[in-house]
Amino acid sequence: MDAEGLGWLLVPLQQLVSWGAAGAMVFGGVVPYIPQYRDIRRTQNAEGFSTYVCLVLLVANILRILFWFGRRFEAPLLWQSVVMILTMLLMLKLCIEVRVANELNLKRRVFADLDPQHFWHWDSFGDYVQCVLAFTGVAGCVTYLSIDSALFVESLGFLAVLTEAMLGMPQLCRNHRHQSTEGMSIKMVLMWTSGDTFKTAYFLLNGAPLQFSACGLLQVLVDLAILGQAYVFTRHPLKPAPHAAHPASAKAL
Repeated sequence: MDAEGLGWLLVPLQQLVSWGAAGAMVFGGVVPYIPQYRDIRRTQNAEGFSTYVCLVLLVANILRILFWFGRRFEAPLLWQSVVMILTMLLMLKLCIEVRVANELNLKRRVFADLDPQHFWHWDSFGDYVQCVLAFTGVAGCVTYLSIDSALFVESLGFLAVLTEAMLGMPQLCRNHRHQSTEGMSIKMVLMWTSGDTFKTAYFLLNGAPLQFSACGLLQVLVDLAILGQAYVFTRHPLKPAPHAAHPASAKAL
């Protein structure tokens, strides 16, 4: 009876833990952006955050959803992509509103111009939505036509997680170019690191496709490199040039 009673207790406990892990997988990815979002709203300055982070995550999660149609994986990973896309659109909307409010440039830049020099530097949130929809439409059509090819499906999955693994690269490059992490939320990067570590462990323990695990490890390494930048640039800050001006309209890559 004791063994049966213990088993009766463990089954719902295991189920609860499983639900908790799935919930953390779905919503845990958006938590790191909460402090950065609040900082931008509070300071009305988005220069420390690279909007290319939003681009990387939008592309990666759109590709992951398309990969699901060719090779079904766990539902929490699918819902994570949906939640992340919505979150990145919210982050992008705030950054664009703040940047346009602080910018003195009166020349309007729109997605329809198809000017590569102004790619991802448009003046309206609607232009970014148009770009995302155009990419989704083209990628969706290619996936529909190639869904029966195992090579295409596996390549699509690898491209999705490899793109996500490059999430921190725009921020890493921006920090290196400015030799500073000013304006970047350290809390965000710490949450990136802990979240990516948990996610990679989740992939390994749940037998996710190999692409997920390998690129998860790469993502953790990039997170650690950004934390290393924060440590180095804090200990050895770049001395400002005499009479140097830093206009509020300068763009962060």
